[in-house]
Amino acid sequence: MPYWRLASFYFFYFAALGALIPFWGLYLKDRGFTPLAIGELMAILTATKIVAPNLWGSIGFIIAVPALGAAVERIGTQVIPELVLVLYAGIWLSSLVIPDPGRPPVEQPSSSLSGLLRKPEIAAFLTACFLMQVSHGTFYVFYSLYLTEAGYSSTAVGALWAWGVILEVLVFWRMHRLLERFGARRILLVSLGLAVLRWLLTGGFAASPALQLFAQTLHAATFGAFHAAAIHLVHHYFSGRTQGRGQALYSSLSFGAGVAVGSLLSGVLWSKAGAGFTFLLSAPAAGLGWLVVWGWVDKERRY
Repeated sequence: MPYWRLASFYFFYFAALGALIPFWGLYLKDRGFTPLAIGELMAILTATKIVAPNLWGSIGFIIAVPALGAAVERIGTQVIPELVLVLYAGIWLSSLVIPDPGRPPVEQPSSSLSGLLRKPEIAAFLTACFLMQVSHGTFYVFYSLYLTEAGYSSTAVGALWAWGVILEVLVFWRMHRLLERFGARRILLVSLGLAVLRWLLTGGFAASPALQLFAQTLHAATFGAFHAAAIHLVHHYFSGRTQGRGQALYSSLSFGAGVAVGSLLSGVLWSKAGAGFTFLLSAPAAGLGWLVVWGWVDKERRY
């Protein structure tokens, strides 16, 4: 299959995410939705990944976020649904040119998935992934709203989002060497530790563009490095015929259930505890994930 056919699908898919995730909360707020309702709606959106997990792709996201930020600043949030609709149309059109490879023969797993999940190390690993994404829930739902309420322009908000994703891509390019040098366990621990720092800086220093830029720089670790190390461990924990099911389970528990729970909790806390405090409360979730990895995940440093 020609590269551009599949690449165009992922370009439009992640461009749509780049339009939806950073700015959908702003659109809903302008339409009169409460923070609780915004959190619930975003939780529903991410909960679909529990059933239908999706991985990878960033260039479309990088292009869409600053472009839409500039458009929102000039036109207003009413442009968001129309642009998302256009990007979804691009997803549909791109999917039409991807050939159907046919149905592969059904194979029985060589080992029990439930048996693998009963292993404390694997259960702890998946728990840590869930907690890491719980800590990101407030960021995904309310970061743009948080910054605009602190006086940032839509262009600046889009630039901060894009900066984090650019660094994420650069980390992905170097991850094979980082994994060879440090191992997955150390990368997970460093990423979770930096996530604690990231949410403390985000929640405590909204008025400082320099610290917000630094906090977004940490996205390279809290998403990029963590995700790459997690996929590396999934490859080793779920070998052979269980690998596909293991990847789907990882995506469902982290980007599905984890983000959904974090989104819902942030919606509840936003009105009651305040914006900054809600971000600060993301730090303990990452900290708990750090403890879980330290206590159980790859203590022999095999991977």
